[in-house]
Formats: sequence, C-alpha cells, structure tokens
Amino acid sequence: MLTTAEARAEAEKCPRPEDEIATDRPDVTNSSVVVPFGSFQSENGINSGARQIDGTNTRWRLGIAPCLEILVDVPSYVASVRAFGNSGWTDVAPAVKWQISPLPGKIDLSVTAGVFLPTGTAEIASRGAQPYLQFPWSWELRDGWGLSGMLTEFFRPAELNTTRITETTFVIEKKLSEKMSLFTEYVGDYPVGAGPSFALNSGGLYHLTHNQQVDFHFAIGLNHNTPSYIVGVGYSFRIDGLFSR
Repeated sequence: MLTTAEARAEAEKCPRPEDEIATDRPDVTNSSVVVPFGSFQSENGINSGARQIDGTNTRWRLGIAPCLEILVDVPSYVASVRAFGNSGWTDVAPAVKWQISPLPGKIDLSVTAGVFLPTGTAEIASRGAQPYLQFPWSWELRDGWGLSGMLTEFFRPAELNTTRITETTFVIEKKLSEKMSLFTEYVGDYPVGAGPSFALNSGGLYHLTHNQQVDFHFAIGLNHNTPSYIVGVGYSFRIDGLFSR
C-alpha cells in the first residue's frame, strides 16, 4: 500500500490545472493524458464529408481523481447529403479513462473502457450495446516533434456479420510554436468478416488561451470502403478547480 507521501508523489506526476489543455481531437487518436483532477473539459466539432454532415460531435471529460477521468460522447445528429442516405442521432457513449504512465519524457500510455449504448436512431447506430477498449500512447521527441498512436477494439455482440472491429492509428506531430501544432495521421479499420478501410488525416490546433483550443482537420479515404473526404473544425475548453483537494 502506498504511504501518504508516496501517493502525493504519484499524484504530482499526473496532469495538473497549470498544464495546457490536451484534447482527444481533431485527430482520431485520443490524447494519452487525462484531464486534471477537478477539471471539466468540453470538446466540440462539426464534420462534413462527401456522404454526410454530423454535429455537434461533443465529448465531455471530468477528472475525478489524479490520473483518472470519466467521459461521455454526447449524441450528435448525422444528416445525409444524398437523397437515399439515412439521417438521425448517434448513440451516447460513457467511458472511464486511466493514465497508466505519466512520467515526463517517457512514452505516455492510457487505457479507456467504454460502451456505446443503443440510444440512437436505428438506421444510424448499430444494434445493442457496443463495448470498446482503447490504448492511446504518445512519445515526445526533440525539436517539437512527437509520435503517437492508438489501438482500439470495438465489440459488437448484437451484430450478425461484423462482431468486432480493430482500429489502429499512427500520428506524426510537429509543434510550430507554443500555441500551434500540425499533424498527419494514418487510420486503419479492420472489421471481422468485412473489408478494411484506410484513411489519411491531417490538420492542426491552436491554443487561444491556456485552456481553450480551436482545431481543424482534413481526411481523405485511401480505398473504396472509406468516405472520399471529411473536413472538420472544432472548439474545446476546460474549466479547472471544480473540486477542493
């Protein structure tokens, strides 16, 4: 069992309110760090593609303990841009995220466990509950360069054909200044019993303040299973000090 001093030392390695906002967007790869204890973070965006428009895609995150947060993906409305497409609401998806290795200068790693609940429109959302596990990681290099990625397993027990999807991502990021970064990301989805999909996603983010961010991204599909393009913009903010220590 950790002593009080050891527990305090471990907590000091976790994100703190004085750290800049770190979001799970605009790339598919989520942040490898959680929000600080006692902080609430709202991440919002709108995407437009060749097949559909969706928004606002919103994720709420709350730091409930050092290196631990709860989050929820709020339902967003998906509108088809073609006459024969479907429109409707996506599922709500609560989750828990734990930052495993918060040591500075090392590879940061987190694990997220969540579930998509069957609350959305039947034509848009899939059948039944859909649990998932995610493992986002990041590695800071020299001169503002960084690498990151994520492995995700989506489980779809109520589906007849595709019962599981494995998703892998890999990101190269460059910090141009204290406030602005650019990235390029590869995203691959590998469904069981169906053909894979591949996409290349690029974009950037800008910190308006210590706890506010605007971002953009542009993705192109690399095969016929992926939308030909997706364009998105977003705004995120964080409120600190909600809980007393």
